[in-house]
Amino acid sequence: MSISTQDDPFVKEFITDAEGRICKVVLDLDTYQKLLEALEDKGLHFAMQEVKNETPLSLAEALLELDQHED
Repeated sequence: MSISTQDDPFVKEFITDAEGRICKVVLDLDTYQKLLEALEDKGLHFAMQEVKNETPLSLAEALLELDQHED
């Protein structure tokens, strides 16, 4: 399978190994930062879904929980 930079608008350059297999991809910094933000947003979404049915704690309760887990 051959991939070219025209196939992916985000890729600036492919770096290949001695056998010609793609091992690295060069992105511009703006694209890289947007991808990181998207991954962080997705992770936050998953974390929020995991706790959506939990009862919220007051600030005092949350601080007490944190103190108990530090020991």
